[in-house]
Amino acid sequence: MTIQGTATTQRIRSIDGLRGLVMLLMLVDHAREFFFIGHQVGDPMDIATTTPGLFFTRLAAHLCAPVFVALTGLAAWLYGRGRSAAAVSAFLLKRGLFLIALELTLVGFGWSFAVPPAMIYLQVIWAIGLSMIALAALVHLPRAAVATIGIVIVAGHNLLDPVAFAPGTPAHAAWAILHERAVLPLAEGLRARTSYPVLPWIGVIAIGYAIGPWFAGPAAVRRRRLIAAGVAMLLAFVAIRAANGYGEPVAWTVGATPLATVMSFLNLTKYPPSLDFLLLTLGIGALLLAAWEGRGGPLAVLGGAPLFFYLLHIYALHLLRLIWTQAGGGAGDVPSIAWVWAIAAVCAPPLWLATRWFAGVKRRSDRWWIRYL
Repeated sequence: MTIQGTATTQRIRSIDGLRGLVMLLMLVDHAREFFFIGHQVGDPMDIATTTPGLFFTRLAAHLCAPVFVALTGLAAWLYGRGRSAAAVSAFLLKRGLFLIALELTLVGFGWSFAVPPAMIYLQVIWAIGLSMIALAALVHLPRAAVATIGIVIVAGHNLLDPVAFAPGTPAHAAWAILHERAVLPLAEGLRARTSYPVLPWIGVIAIGYAIGPWFAGPAAVRRRRLIAAGVAMLLAFVAIRAANGYGEPVAWTVGATPLATVMSFLNLTKYPPSLDFLLLTLGIGALLLAAWEGRGGPLAVLGGAPLFFYLLHIYALHLLRLIWTQAGGGAGDVPSIAWVWAIAAVCAPPLWLATRWFAGVKRRSDRWWIRYL
């Protein structure tokens, strides 16, 4: 997406810079999944079995999906400036369908290297694709209506937690896609897991779209609004989480040490993302975006071609894991979480160079599929 004008270019670079940061955090988290998965029992956020290093590594990665989905909504508004709602809707629909197809093909294969896979994981690219399709319908509404729908979904979707349907029914499949993580049988020997129930993400992308006009005004006003929104969300998170009631299915407890208590307080549900999860991550994201105002930096390279980076890093980590196994690592993982960060640090420079190269190709190309990446 190319937008003329120095001020606008800076705003896009700041968005790309923040997007690049969360892409690096995602690289660390996915290095953990390829090289450290055997060290965890069930969930790296489970304070009964995890270590502080593993817990906070995973906690940092919690920023990735909410910030990226919100920025996707924001980018959709920026794309729509000067275009009709019909044109924006058509673009979002096509792009959403493209992402869903990508999840079911190149992304899924990159994780499993298996044809056919035993399990199809409907993960973040799938969720972004469905969210873009939902936004394709929402853009025909007034911006205030889009904002209201987004806030109501994010704030109210935990009211739906008790809703359940019998497995094997059409209602159960639809509900699994929307709000309940589940495994769905597709055919003999093939199942799908709805890793990212999509309803809360529709709320996030709608909120991102609704704040788009902030980026059409003075930078100082936009920065104040982002700081105010970020602080408000973090204060709301602390108040709601402290009440230990609505907004997070997992209650926090006072631990044997202050660190254990903090870890319990920050142990939030991601699948689907709870209200508390989204208040914390989006609040931090808003403050980071305010801090990035007028800058892009090297991380903007990753944020300028994020889907290419996403695909490339999955294949790179998977191939590196195979090399590790063949070179003597055996079936074992790396010995500590520090190794995970080291692997990500080693992978980041060549991935950055490859992404910079592709970003140049993308700018010069008229091919639709390259622009979609």
